[in-house]
Amino acid sequence: MNNQIIFSLLILITVVLNTLAQNLLKLGAGQNPLNIYLLGGIISYGLSAIFYVVVLAKLNLSVAYPIVIGLTIIVTMITGAVILREKILFSQWLGMGLMLSGIGAIALGKH
Repeated sequence: MNNQIIFSLLILITVVLNTLAQNLLKLGAGQNPLNIYLLGGIISYGLSAIFYVVVLAKLNLSVAYPIVIGLTIIVTMITGAVILREKILFSQWLGMGLMLSGIGAIALGKH
């Protein structure tokens, strides 16, 4: 595998772990402070931080942060709709489209 594919996988793993953490924390919110969802969310955040540090070692912060956080926001909104049955408004879909175009511009600009 070449470095570009490995690096893209590291970003994807970071985004998936961040998204998982968000969903688990939402599921655990309002329950007993010591529940499996909150524990899973905290562990997911910890693991995502480790992968994010690896990403930062290879990419400028001004590129890495908007890509990872932007993709996390988009994937979290979609999983919130699918898993948590939250409604996504038209304005949110529009915002996701704008974010994707911004992320694309940032990612292309790194070359």
